[in-house]
Amino acid sequence: MARAGLTAERVTIAGAELADEVGLDQMTMSQVARRLGVKDASLYTHVRGLEDLRGRIALLAADEKTIRIAEATSGRAGKDALVAFADAWREYAHEHPGRYMATQTSIRIAPELAAKAAGPRRAVELTYGMLRGYGLTEPDLTDAVRLLRSTFHGFVALEAAGGFAHERSPQQSWVRALDALHILLEHWPPSRERDSA
Repeated sequence: MARAGLTAERVTIAGAELADEVGLDQMTMSQVARRLGVKDASLYTHVRGLEDLRGRIALLAADEKTIRIAEATSGRAGKDALVAFADAWREYAHEHPGRYMATQTSIRIAPELAAKAAGPRRAVELTYGMLRGYGLTEPDLTDAVRLLRSTFHGFVALEAAGGFAHERSPQQSWVRALDALHILLEHWPPSRERDSA
């Protein structure tokens, strides 16, 4: 019998909090159960297992990160939007490292959950919308999205791992990287695909 008050949402939030503390890969169902004060078996009434819980955490994090980015970029365009977008991304990764990692990891998500999740779709819309402000169209839009994601994720992953030991602060490099990305987006190179068509 399910413990009163225990829901899939409560299990997901407890898992997300734990993932932020110990790391997504280190989180176990037993730890989540202890955090909630229940036996392991009680969790399986609400989530199918560890992979399902990780998928739910990924969707929760996608919603949270997207809301933060949407609020940060509202009413902004061009470089202001790019910087606000990037800063919101990095701040979320710093504050919620386990949840953030769930958004960057290949996790099997139940189709019925994925179908109801607005966060991932909204994230794509926000990113493409911000880049359209630079006048980009396909296939350049997709290439630019991949460049931004690689840059933002690469930076925050290296930063979290202590990979920036140089005396120059990561913040100074972050600001310059965004300056460089803005210049690149304003002067995006012509597509070779069009040239060869």
